[in-house]
Amino acid sequence: MSSFGTWLAFSAFPLIAVVVLHAGPAEVAALAAVGPAVGALLAVPLGPWVEFRRKRPVLIAADLVRCAALLSVPAAYALDALGFWQLLLVSAVVAAADIAFTAASGAFLKGLVAPGDLLVANGRFEATMWTSSMLGPPLGGALTALFGPVLTVAADAVSYLLSAAGLRAIGGREPRPVRQDPAQRLRAADLFAGWRHLLTHRALRPLFLNAVLVNGLIMASAPPLAVLMLGPLGFAPWQYTLAFAVPCAGGLLGSRLAPRLVARFGRRRVLRTAGTLRALWPVGLAFVSAGPGGLALVMAVEFGLIFLSAVFNPVLATSRLELTPTDRVARTLSAWSVASRASVAVLTALWGALAAFTGPRTAIGLAGVLLWATPLLLAAGTPKGAVPAPACR
Repeated sequence: MSSFGTWLAFSAFPLIAVVVLHAGPAEVAALAAVGPAVGALLAVPLGPWVEFRRKRPVLIAADLVRCAALLSVPAAYALDALGFWQLLLVSAVVAAADIAFTAASGAFLKGLVAPGDLLVANGRFEATMWTSSMLGPPLGGALTALFGPVLTVAADAVSYLLSAAGLRAIGGREPRPVRQDPAQRLRAADLFAGWRHLLTHRALRPLFLNAVLVNGLIMASAPPLAVLMLGPLGFAPWQYTLAFAVPCAGGLLGSRLAPRLVARFGRRRVLRTAGTLRALWPVGLAFVSAGPGGLALVMAVEFGLIFLSAVFNPVLATSRLELTPTDRVARTLSAWSVASRASVAVLTALWGALAAFTGPRTAIGLAGVLLWATPLLLAAGTPKGAVPAPACR
């Protein structure tokens, strides 16, 4: 529910900033980069806080915080009091709550399902994400066209409320995590326990660096590609949306195949192969042209990239949980999320400046070429052995 609501309102904040608040390009860019970056900074101390608490109440609280923050937007709009700084604050609060939710959900999942079912569960989460990203933006665009972007924000807020209700319905009792020294208070060193685990673990460190670089470079090329397609190449907004919505079917397919591929070929080979092949596709976006052929090229590149990412991601998520001690999962996942969001923000800003100086094609091509180097990290980082063979349901 929360994933579908997020994708339904994917473009709502920029539209509100432009249409309702008459914001300029600099303000829209700040909303896209500064809000999530501030949210990531606010989330740094949340990992240790989440680690030693029951995870389901944290998940529900994160949903309710996001619901309340988002509902403040339509409430302020109704009172004619909505301002740009409120959007920025809401964006930061939602980003921080997202990271807390991600940290708690991974730790909760590890204790909720049997080890042999972790890959199946992560594959289903991946399938849910790609299904939402395929259906949400077109439906959100239609909803925005009919009722305006403020209503889509309200729909996103309701989705978090429904998510909290679903989490509340999970049966069973969750044991309270126990510190080795119950009298010991939270220390500054606890803030960096997740980072230390990621950067000192022989198998996790290369996987972590690979994921951060790949995600950052892929997302950094998105704004130049939007400028190229919607500007000089003359694609209509609905064509641009279609070019990225249709290939998400590859995500659904890849996430469902991941458990079967691991059962047949082993985790190490799947991680290496899918992780290498996914890095080869994005450079093709630098050669997009106007017309149906260009649209078909974007769809083909995105389908290949998304399919391979959807095979790679649940296997990576399962390996990450298995290679992390139970008393460090929340801090590790929090550190991973903070680093990923920070890399996206920094690289997006750098590539925006590069595209302004060299042109969007050059920026897109450079990101694609740099991605070709990222599989070198996987050669050192893919863990040996195989995930326990899951039942392919």
